[in-house]
Amino acid sequence: MSAVLDIRNRPRVNVPDQTFPPRPRPATPAHVITSDEEAILIAKKLAAAFAVGAAERDRDGVLPLEEIDAYSQSGLWGINIPKAYGGAEVSYATLAEVIKIIAAADPSIAQITQNHLATNPHIDADATEEQKRFLFGEVLRGIRFGNAFSEKNSKTVANFETTFRPDGDDVVINGEKFYTTGALLAHIVQVVAVDEAGNGHLIFVDRDTAGLTVINDWSSFGQRTTASGTVKLVNVRVPASRVVPTWKAFDRPTAAGPISQIIQAAIDAGIAKGALDDTIAFVRTKSRPWIDSGEEWASKDPFTIAAIGDIVIRIHAAEAILEKAGRLIDVALADPNEDTVAAAALVTAEAKVLTTDAAILATNKLFELAGTRSTLAAHGLDRHWRNARTHTLHDPVRWKYFHIGNFHLNGVKPVRHPWN
Repeated sequence: MSAVLDIRNRPRVNVPDQTFPPRPRPATPAHVITSDEEAILIAKKLAAAFAVGAAERDRDGVLPLEEIDAYSQSGLWGINIPKAYGGAEVSYATLAEVIKIIAAADPSIAQITQNHLATNPHIDADATEEQKRFLFGEVLRGIRFGNAFSEKNSKTVANFETTFRPDGDDVVINGEKFYTTGALLAHIVQVVAVDEAGNGHLIFVDRDTAGLTVINDWSSFGQRTTASGTVKLVNVRVPASRVVPTWKAFDRPTAAGPISQIIQAAIDAGIAKGALDDTIAFVRTKSRPWIDSGEEWASKDPFTIAAIGDIVIRIHAAEAILEKAGRLIDVALADPNEDTVAAAALVTAEAKVLTTDAAILATNKLFELAGTRSTLAAHGLDRHWRNARTHTLHDPVRWKYFHIGNFHLNGVKPVRHPWN
């Protein structure tokens, strides 16, 4: 992948009438990663390329087409596929580190991966052997999943009005989705739809299926290039073999919730790290010392030095708990029961609290420490705060405090769902 890519003629975000055909499937198979160490090395290499142009993509709302192709072809989208099906089956501590590395360079690109990586273990837990072989095989060949889960107008995030009904060897889906991160750039859109009993299923729909429309209308001020807009489904016909009963993942103890959450926490950790790196670079090279400090360089201001130290400590604490959460997810996958799953969920909740705090602190302090000139549009540093403020809203941290406190005070385990 070239370090410098021409983005002038690329599609932009929030252009609802823009013609955007499905992305072509890869012409060659993706690389297959075989170890945790290789996954981290590849993530670092990709992040260095993704960082180039990240500010410009955010400023101009340019979709990261070539970057996403390079990302999925790298093999990183298959690293949590079990070894029995050809994947690396890396530790979730490693997976979180990979996402953090990518998010520090461009958190929109990292978020586009989130639902794909959270779906791989759902397939392992709830799909048939035939479905596993097919879907995991597709991922290892470089096929990307994009989500169509949430609905903008439902009563809560867990209420779904999108339905499917059997029709011969097929099912027919009708409904509308929003916050569909990755769907615009996916090869397969994974749709959550409910059956007549109200149980949620994950249905894997080819992106070019008739009746499936992806609308490029994401208008958030942060995470702008995730293209997390609207998916409409009108009499979408899919083979019944593409339906996976993922509601079962929360009907018994599984690590599905913590896996989804640790990826979100890792994105926030990456945002914090990216903001800290840019703060340090700006203070060292562009900021002026305050007149009362008596220092020649802004980097010698004692209050700035102390503030950087505070941010570093908080990020390191968040990263340590993030790694601990990944190890506990590994335990819960190896031995899923009420206690191991609850332990993984609770420590992942701690990680979500700490990474949220670190991301908000680091992105706020960037401007305080770097000074007024850091707000100039030419630097594009406002993207860090906008990304942090947007992404940390994914699920309310106030409820993480509640579940952690309720367990330690009253012995009550968190309710199992995709947000715990």
